[in-house]
Amino acid sequence: MRIGIQASYAGGFQETAAEIVDLEAAGLDLAMCAEVYTFDAVSQLGYLAAVTQRVELMSAILPIYSRTPALTAMTAAGLDFVSGGRFTLGLGASGPQVIEGWHGVPYDAPLQRTREVVEICRQVWRRERLVHEGPKYTVPLPADQGTGLGKPLKLINTPVRERIPVMLAALGPKNVELAAEIAEVWEPIWFMPERADGVWGDALRAGKAKRDPALGDLQVICGVPVAIGEDVDHLHEHVRPQLALYVGGMGAKGKNFYNDLARRYGFEDAAETVQELYLSGRKDEAAAALPDEFVRKVSLIGPEGYVAERVAAYAEAGVTTLALQPLDDSRESRLRTVETMRRLADR
Repeated sequence: MRIGIQASYAGGFQETAAEIVDLEAAGLDLAMCAEVYTFDAVSQLGYLAAVTQRVELMSAILPIYSRTPALTAMTAAGLDFVSGGRFTLGLGASGPQVIEGWHGVPYDAPLQRTREVVEICRQVWRRERLVHEGPKYTVPLPADQGTGLGKPLKLINTPVRERIPVMLAALGPKNVELAAEIAEVWEPIWFMPERADGVWGDALRAGKAKRDPALGDLQVICGVPVAIGEDVDHLHEHVRPQLALYVGGMGAKGKNFYNDLARRYGFEDAAETVQELYLSGRKDEAAAALPDEFVRKVSLIGPEGYVAERVAAYAEAGVTTLALQPLDDSRESRLRTVETMRRLADR
């Protein structure tokens, strides 16, 4: 079991980076940077590459729609270079509200686009002349769609690695199946060890049946709020607003992937109620309507012995990296949390 952390995109990144340097010394394995509609993740990952020595770096995630496939490949190769081979390219489809509302491009065919983006990236990293003809991307651009001057090119620089690991963030059955087929790493959300197989199992097995053995075993990374101690139970309440945002407000009614996942986990009625409350502006009531079981199952909050048991359950269910979201209110206490989690993971 490896230990990672999600870099905050709120506040000063220099302070976040300095804290990650301390966490690296405490045994942190992985630092992740998200990209939503704030500062880009790439500049922050480059900054982290310069100030860290050992910790692996991951984009979590770069939306597949916001860059051309070739630029995504160039970016990954550049980050892998400046980090000395420590980068994992995390990709995901995001959602239509962000892709169409912020980037201004159609949210279409996420499965096909993901497959083609990964294929093009791996072709670029192998320094092949880029020729790709797919349903969504044709490179070089056909003459009847441009000037006719495009020609196959290959990456000028030699990458540190010709196969940079790819992580796919995926929730729906078809997306999860694709991740299990073509990616080195899969990132779900709200992984519940006791219910994971019922929600994800069939899709994972179907994807693995088509998996290239050269990819190795599928690695699984999941984010989890964490607080360790005898008097931390109240911190479950700090988790509720974020969960309510995703279940209730991250997408329109009938088009919210996170709400769909909550339903698949068996919380159909609660998912309906939370969404209705959230979309009507009653956010506090939406958070309060989340079942305690749901909040507790997706968190690591409690005494050390309890957290140790839950870490073992995650490992038994196939999780290989826990991306921590510490709920501690100081840098020193977050450092202690990572040190404790490092010890528990090493068991």
